[in-house]
Amino acid sequence: MIALNRQGIARLLDLGDCIEAVEQALARHARGELPAEPGVLGTHVHAGGFHVKTAALGSDSYGFYVAKINANFPSNHARHNLPTIQGVIALFDLHSGKPLALLDSIEITSLRTAAASAVAARYLARPDARSLTIYGCGEQGRSHARALALVRPITRIFAMDADPARAANFAREMGDELHVRITPNEDRAVALAASDICVTCTPSRTPILAASLVRPGMFIAAVGADSPDKQELEPEILGRSKVVVDLIAQAAAIGELHHALDAGVMSADDVHAELGQVLAGHRPGRTSDSETFVFDSTGTALQDVAAAAIVYERARQTGVGTPLELT
Repeated sequence: MIALNRQGIARLLDLGDCIEAVEQALARHARGELPAEPGVLGTHVHAGGFHVKTAALGSDSYGFYVAKINANFPSNHARHNLPTIQGVIALFDLHSGKPLALLDSIEITSLRTAAASAVAARYLARPDARSLTIYGCGEQGRSHARALALVRPITRIFAMDADPARAANFAREMGDELHVRITPNEDRAVALAASDICVTCTPSRTPILAASLVRPGMFIAAVGADSPDKQELEPEILGRSKVVVDLIAQAAAIGELHHALDAGVMSADDVHAELGQVLAGHRPGRTSDSETFVFDSTGTALQDVAAAAIVYERARQTGVGTPLELT
């Protein structure tokens, strides 16, 4: 068994490879090729919460199982100078149950979440989409800017954040990295009117994206809602759009879909598809430039196991990782 910290994982896990692995895992799930259904458990405490997500990926003779425990404490930076999200991923051999690795979860969570949005954008955003608004300029905002730039010809980004300094830093640093024009904290109406894609990746508990600002043809990746009390989109946005989710049951319980169902603007039967169904060809993706799509991304361990498998295999090949002996 080995342990890998975030720096080690970052050296082993390329964002482009993560996008391909997540796409394959979601498609395999839709085709019924995986050995078990993903699971999720949430526990809420005074200052935050914990999520446990599980999934398996493999065949009859070879595969992996992961259990990821993430702590999400939105006030951590101000109170303790710690990241909002911290956690570990335990990786096991699918067929013997042998523990294989203990991985820091921050890098994998950041990359696999952005990878899922990039996969969704490949099939649901307009091919010529060039402009992007990002709400939330933290870790996920940066990963999403990088990932979407890999699948669409992004030339303009509007960076929105409740902290003006964070948006300004994002604009300066990511603009240099991606060689695109980034405008920090533009007027929301101005930014959305000029954007083909919008990503929301905040810890908000009240809607930050108004239905009146969403224009036809837009692709929206709603990332922040991963518990029943989080919400970034007005429910009417989902009611007026084609909604694609990572997992319907999970989105109905903790995602933006949860709030749309409660508001009565749509039913679960109105969901266009799970993303894997689009990837597997069971449901259509975008068929016209005028369609507005919402990808409700609650995050699944299918994404985690796909990314963790890459990390582990490359660690074995290169001899990276700290040996752990549990017995």
